[in-house]
Amino acid sequence: MRTYVLLPLLSALLAAPAPAALAAAQPAPLRYTLFLSGKTAGTETVEHKPDGSWEAHFVFNDRGRGPDEIMRWTLGAGGVPVALEVTGHDYLKNPVTERFTLANGRATWKNSSEDAGAPAAGPAFYVPLEGAPEAYAVLARALLAAPGGKLPLLPVGEASAERLGTVELKAKAGGHSRTVQEVSVSGLGFTPSALWLDADGSFFGSSDGWSTLVREGWEDAMPQLVAAQRVADEKRESALAARLAHRPEKGLAITGARLFDSATGESRPGTTVVVVGDTIQAVGPDGAVAIPPGAEVVDAKGKALLPGLWDLHTHLTDNDGLLNMAAGITTVRDLANDVDQLTALKNRWDKGQAIGPRVIRAGFMDGPGPYAGPTKVLVSTQAEAEAWVERYKELGYEQIKIYSSMDPKLVPAIVAKAHSLGLRVSGHIPAFMTAEQAVRAGYDEIQHVNFLFLNFLPVPDTRTPARFIEVAQHAAELDLSSEKVRAFFQLLKERNVAVDPTVNAFEEMFLARPGQISPVLAAVADRLPPQVRRSFSAGGGLPVPPGMDGRYRDSEKALLAMVKALYDNGITIEAGTDALGGFSLHHELELYVEAGIPAPKVLQIATLGAARVTRHEDRGVVAPGKLADLVLVDGDPAAKIADIHRVVLTIKGGTVYDAGELYRALGVKPAV
Repeated sequence: MRTYVLLPLLSALLAAPAPAALAAAQPAPLRYTLFLSGKTAGTETVEHKPDGSWEAHFVFNDRGRGPDEIMRWTLGAGGVPVALEVTGHDYLKNPVTERFTLANGRATWKNSSEDAGAPAAGPAFYVPLEGAPEAYAVLARALLAAPGGKLPLLPVGEASAERLGTVELKAKAGGHSRTVQEVSVSGLGFTPSALWLDADGSFFGSSDGWSTLVREGWEDAMPQLVAAQRVADEKRESALAARLAHRPEKGLAITGARLFDSATGESRPGTTVVVVGDTIQAVGPDGAVAIPPGAEVVDAKGKALLPGLWDLHTHLTDNDGLLNMAAGITTVRDLANDVDQLTALKNRWDKGQAIGPRVIRAGFMDGPGPYAGPTKVLVSTQAEAEAWVERYKELGYEQIKIYSSMDPKLVPAIVAKAHSLGLRVSGHIPAFMTAEQAVRAGYDEIQHVNFLFLNFLPVPDTRTPARFIEVAQHAAELDLSSEKVRAFFQLLKERNVAVDPTVNAFEEMFLARPGQISPVLAAVADRLPPQVRRSFSAGGGLPVPPGMDGRYRDSEKALLAMVKALYDNGITIEAGTDALGGFSLHHELELYVEAGIPAPKVLQIATLGAARVTRHEDRGVVAPGKLADLVLVDGDPAAKIADIHRVVLTIKGGTVYDAGELYRALGVKPAV
């Protein structure tokens, strides 16, 4: 679901790393190959038309989802478009029609969520909400030609571009060589994005770890470019870590805090917590705890001190380190990622070379087919599956995640092998299998609340988007007090199966409407960078058939009712997001409270409960001898869950981070 949830930022994630300057006229189309998690998924074709205009066709398939869009544009002075049109359909198959014109000193634009205009006294670049990645190639061309490498953006914001180093490539086929240059572009997302330009200034390639777009015929060159790009990224990350991480040399004392005891769910005012090194040394009433000589003292009067928060459903990229730490999230579980990329990311965060939480890794696997998940680990035999379980164990992974195209006949063997090695097993429910069957086959947990509803719906193929659409249209019909549902709850409880609902992701799918800020980010929208905020008002939800708006809203309420029913039946709930780092976990917790779970219980789910599920009870509670993973909040989220947004300090292993400084590094306004 990660690709869907971040869809409002699709252009920024796939294309913002691709600013490039196209040479004057191309006698033949430029063609590009798109990879998602290393698998060929789509193409982009760019043509210069005889009338001087340009056209790009962008299409990809991601498990039955994906856009198919044609973008046409005409350039004016300074390489700035004076006309632009996008048609087709977006990632979730919503129809797309977007138009922009610049004439007679006035810019006008219309898309799914905007119908506006503004005077254009000078050069300004309109950023389309949809369209091909080549839009951002055109942006970079204009930026690199502009004074100071900067341009104002329409409708809001400013972008800049900077040339970095060069790399000489040699194609394996034919021995051709060329020199390409890395360019960094800022102003579209939370942090700068990288891309590579050919010697003639045209776009050559880009990669953000999940998606890669590269000139056709040069696909085998991307590892070299990614490695060079990583050098520049690590330099920037290392500088941030050196500037923003504070390590008290003689200990840290937090006094006057309202301590949330995650073991009991109670809050204790007037508490002192002493941290020495990476460990909590003492906890007790103010005045009754000895503070080490020379220790730094934080006055926490009026603030709540909690164990660091956990997000048990992530798919990590570099930005998620800062986003999670700023939000007080000190441990995450990654449920699907590239093995090498995730290992490198985890190592940098663990060593303090970059800022990020602790990472628990789950090994992802699926079966081959047209809807196979975003992984290179595709297995079709028991031997292949067991070999990969062993491989993940050797690499230090703690869990196996099964996806939707897995052959159900392989599930018992995967579970048996994983359990024999001490690994947990979770995932989607494979197509043509029910949640009940997966539980009886040995699942330890289920990802996504939709699969609980699908246990009772006659869905033909859950590899497809039907697993979302059928729930959106029919979840409200399920009687949670019926005998069949109660029997299923009893099975979950008897087998000690946990559920990772990711309700915020479905709220986005069911309720996001064009022109309205995403419900997941509505509470923090004013704090986001301008173009990020704008992208999250572009819709991004499932297409809603005529007359079904009310039903989709009722189904979202049914999801919350399911979460409350799980809680009432004593079934373990995990707080996970499968969405944008940091902000989404805060909202997930708000949704649990909205469902009817008391705020202290919700905080327990996101702290000690998560530690127990993952068998990492060296943290998750503020007590002597535990790891010093803490979060200081201006307010009392145990009484008012919305206060969880107001993080002041995040402490990971005794290292202190000012949440405001972390947010400012991302272009986000601090909450406090």
